[in-house]
Amino acid sequence: MAETIPADVLVFDLEDAVPPEKKEAARRMTADAVADRDYRGKELIIRINGLDTKWAAGDIAAATPATPHGILVPKVGRAEDIRRVRAALRAAGADPETMIWAMMETPQAILNAAAIASATADQGPTLAGLVIGTNDLAAETEVRPARDRSPMIPWLTTCVLAARANDLAVIDGIYRDFNDSDGFAVECAQARMLGMDGKSLIHPNQVSACNSVFTPSADEIAWARGVLAAFDTPENADAHSVSVDGRIVERLHARIARRMMATAKAAREAEAREREPAERDEA
Repeated sequence: MAETIPADVLVFDLEDAVPPEKKEAARRMTADAVADRDYRGKELIIRINGLDTKWAAGDIAAATPATPHGILVPKVGRAEDIRRVRAALRAAGADPETMIWAMMETPQAILNAAAIASATADQGPTLAGLVIGTNDLAAETEVRPARDRSPMIPWLTTCVLAARANDLAVIDGIYRDFNDSDGFAVECAQARMLGMDGKSLIHPNQVSACNSVFTPSADEIAWARGVLAAFDTPENADAHSVSVDGRIVERLHARIARRMMATAKAAREAEAREREPAERDEA
């Protein structure tokens, strides 16, 4: 089933979704599932238990031989937590290309967002991005966000700024009501407007709408191509700004355009991978 979901990443959860008495069995099942690797090119992430729990070390030890693409660490609160995970992964013999993803879901995490995002790697696994845990933040702060999430906007933008300052990805939190397609679409659009790269999902029926929002539109791709073409001309090789369709664009817009084109390319490649099995079956 999982391999047929047109998502970019699959997260195998050892934390909230698993009761204490089933933690050990979940580790074994997850390691086997990730090691199987037959997921049509999707990135495979294992969410371990929190670093202050008795299960975290065992989770890392069990996950390492399966060589997931990344480890998602819940309840990160400070930069030292990233260093602890990195050290544990190195000690377990993890592939140096294994990525660390930090869940920003506590008040401490938001207050320390800049330090967490700048926890660079000296060697071994590096930090790839921040995943915002909006529901945990709401629970811990007792805010009651409406559909516009106005009380959370400062926290969300803090994470975006920290991520962008350190060239990290940033992913919005889940939308719990998977039957509320209108509310979900609104929240996806808001996340993209705030500069996020994607959204955590909890149900397959959320994937299509999410992909639609975060994949650059035809107009956006046309704009990006125009910007890159303008700066690529010999006469603009050293220019700091140029005119495109009657508007002034600067070098920073070229960086945005390249990022947009890379996102569009990744979306096309993912769609092609999803079509391949069906095309083979028809043949």
